[in-house]
Amino acid sequence: MEKAMYQSHGVGYAEYSRNFNKRMEIERDREMNHRRSLKMVSEFDRRLSK
Repeated sequence: MEKAMYQSHGVGYAEYSRNFNKRMEIERDREMNHRRSLKMVSEFDRRLSK
C-alpha cells in the first residue's frame, strides 16, 4: 500500500495520515479521477449502443 500511495500521489501513507491538507488534496484528485472514469465509461457505452 505504501508503494502504491507513493507512486500514485507522491507521498507515503504516513504523511497522508498526518497531513490533513495533503489528504484532502489527494481525496479531491481521487474524486475527480473517479468522475472522469465514470464519464468515460458512459461515453463508451453510448458509442457501443449506436
